[in-house]
Amino acid sequence: MSHAKENPEKKENKILRYVTDFLLIIVANSVYALGVNVFVSPNNIAPGGVTGVSVIISSITPIPVGVLIAGINIPLIILGFIFLNKKIMIKTLISVAVLSVMTDAVMVNVPVYHAEEGSGILAAIFGGLLMGFGLGLNYMRESTTGGTDIINKIINRFRPTVRLGTLILITDSFVVAFGFIVYRDLDVIMYAVISIFVQSKIIDMMVYGGQECKFMLIFSERYQEICERFLKNNMGVTLLKGEGAYSKAERQVIAAAVHKSDYVRMRRVIKEIDPRAFVVITGASEVLGEGFQKLE
Repeated sequence: MSHAKENPEKKENKILRYVTDFLLIIVANSVYALGVNVFVSPNNIAPGGVTGVSVIISSITPIPVGVLIAGINIPLIILGFIFLNKKIMIKTLISVAVLSVMTDAVMVNVPVYHAEEGSGILAAIFGGLLMGFGLGLNYMRESTTGGTDIINKIINRFRPTVRLGTLILITDSFVVAFGFIVYRDLDVIMYAVISIFVQSKIIDMMVYGGQECKFMLIFSERYQEICERFLKNNMGVTLLKGEGAYSKAERQVIAAAVHKSDYVRMRRVIKEIDPRAFVVITGASEVLGEGFQKLE
């Protein structure tokens, strides 16, 4: 039985995309590490997630932040390979490795900002800006910096009605509470909250345009393949019967609501299956029902 060979142009585009992803992941984690080394770590600001835990532990032990980031992420990445998309986890593994090296070996020689009393808010804002940019660029290339992102995605997979934003808030709250126990300084904790808030806003602007979800109408002759890929990724789709006003030809239209964390990936899937597909995408400020926020 012979297998159809992959189109050379399509293969070349895939290679180019992988190379682009890899280069941008390096840039993303370099910027993220810059935010950690220049603004966050020198001022004992714990900006949530594994990075926040690493900054706290590093402040009371001789272990570097980058080593801690790598060490804490190893068991989480193993869990990610078991329960989550393998392609995303490979990128996450590369991302964590680059972040650790950048944090401990490359960015250690850059000048740091030591906030004077009462000026920690500047460190929190600029640290949040750089880290948010790094995280946003990672998400745009279907990667993450590991850590609590992995935990949150695993929980969301088994409990899809629990919103990712809620999970992130809960996990970050634990990190901030841990920071208060160690530092015993309310100002530092408030700066951490500011940094987390700035990060979230930058990520929203870069990746999601501030929208909670995306609603997609997909017109394609290859609608069955697109539906299969959506279902394979545990996303519900609805087929609507349509008719061309001019041609009178009947066609199937795919309607799907997509979480903001999955939007970039599913747009790529559509392009991969049918580059000629006609897609209408609009923001949905709120989606209620199975797989999204509970209808109350």
